[in-house]
Amino acid sequence: MGFLEPTKICKPGVFLLTKAVFSDKNMGNLVEPERIVPWMEKIAVYPGFFDPITNGHVDIILRGLRLFDKILVAVLKNPKKEALFSTKDRVAMIQEIFIRQPDIEVKAFDGLLVEFVRFVRRHKAKIVIRGLRAVSDFEYELQMALMNRQLDPEIETLYMMPSVHYSFLNSGVVKEVFSLGGSVTGLVPEIVEKKLREKLKQGRLSVGK
Repeated sequence: MGFLEPTKICKPGVFLLTKAVFSDKNMGNLVEPERIVPWMEKIAVYPGFFDPITNGHVDIILRGLRLFDKILVAVLKNPKKEALFSTKDRVAMIQEIFIRQPDIEVKAFDGLLVEFVRFVRRHKAKIVIRGLRAVSDFEYELQMALMNRQLDPEIETLYMMPSVHYSFLNSGVVKEVFSLGGSVTGLVPEIVEKKLREKLKQGRLSVGK
């Protein structure tokens, strides 16, 4: 019989185990020297169009860090979907929002989400985070999760409920309210509000975009 005595976890580097103590009557008490066991970093992918990112998205990302060591924000390039902000601008805004948080990474991708997750799987990412605001989201999200599982059984989807004051919020609502002269303060990060004002001055922000 024996047991390991963990002393501390140096996240995300190593899990330091000090001594293994064996209490076998025939062998006496034996103590093994300290040894290092690699720390298995938990990484999740949070995909979305983020046109633009809202405080609801930010809320999900920050709460996701309570469950994972790192969140990879995957910004979708979708030429079939008209966007107010270019992919480059969307990525840049998210990077600026989380500039002081090295445990949040931002990458653009196109094509199938499962292919992107497979590409980053070498970094131990096979969990997809999705926000679920209301029953109206459920049918679409269920179809997507089941299809992703069909394409790659190793990918799991984790649904997170938004904070109650963001449960009504999405990017389309933000753009529509702002284009009609409404305030979006508190609904989007400051950098996003600034970029929306720039689009409005350029005449590029209108209802339905």
